[in-house]
Amino acid sequence: MNLNTQYLARAEQTARLREAEQCRPGRRLAGAIRTSRQAERLAQQARLALARTF
Repeated sequence: MNLNTQYLARAEQTARLREAEQCRPGRRLAGAIRTSRQAERLAQQARLALARTF
C-alpha cells in the first residue's frame, strides 16, 4: 500500500513539472512582447523629441 501512494505521488509530481515546463515559454514570450512594445514606445518618443528640436 505504501509503495502505491509513493508511485502516485511521483506520477503527480512529474505531471506538475511537465505542466510547469510547458507554461514557461509562454511567460518568456509575454515578457519579450512587453519589452518590445516598451522599446517601440521609447523609440517613438525619441523620434518625436528629435522632430520637435528641428
